[in-house]
Amino acid sequence: MYPSLKDKVAVITGSTSGIGLATAHELAKHGCHIVVNGLVTDSEGKEVAEHIAQKHNVSTLFDGADLSEPTAIARMMENAIERFGKIDILVNNAGIQHTEKLESFPKQKWDAIIAINLSSAFHTMQAALPVMQKNHWGRIINIASVHGLVGSANKSAYVAAKHGIVGLTKVAAIESANSGITVNSVCPGWVETPLINQQIADIAEQKQLSVEQAKTELITAKQPLAQMAKPENIGAFVAFLCSDAASSITGSALPIDGAWTAQ
Repeated sequence: MYPSLKDKVAVITGSTSGIGLATAHELAKHGCHIVVNGLVTDSEGKEVAEHIAQKHNVSTLFDGADLSEPTAIARMMENAIERFGKIDILVNNAGIQHTEKLESFPKQKWDAIIAINLSSAFHTMQAALPVMQKNHWGRIINIASVHGLVGSANKSAYVAAKHGIVGLTKVAAIESANSGITVNSVCPGWVETPLINQQIADIAEQKQLSVEQAKTELITAKQPLAQMAKPENIGAFVAFLCSDAASSITGSALPIDGAWTAQ
């Protein structure tokens, strides 16, 4: 347990499923109050938030802000401050994906990916930093991707956004040095989520492989370690970065990628 996290307030974007939800549970386990965000119905979001609250005996708030809209982001951050009086931890996790060759990549998809995967982090950070500066303590963790460090074909918008997140993280860390605020990006490789499981199923069907064979083929096409991280692994690492033990880690792009970027 990280006692220093008790009663901290964490805003986690894209936290109704996957890495974001796992991170919400992990931080709540250490006593953080949680602002849950996701593009689900109000009743679904409140159900997720209530489950976290009851399981970990913390307070929660659901905000369904559309992170492609700066005004909605501003309202979400204001609602968090109004409810809890502060924001101590910000985890920018929300993201979308589309794959297609650059010359035929839909312009609307480019705009949406840049807005949600990159610009939303700028807007949340700009709102959170003054509050953190006032309290002389803060943790900002941007969930980037291995694609914040390397490229892959057919992912122009995603790779551009994730490289942008890594750069934004570095600038914010430099500007926040000696203020009690750390800013880092986490760069996962393959993570076991429902979206990935569908890709595995598609490969198995197309190539007449078992699910395990298809899974190994998908993973090892990019990373030497033939296993995926679990969302809970990422959540636990985020909690560590929020702890006092990580107070000297800032401005870093930290891969959890099974040696993908070691090659």
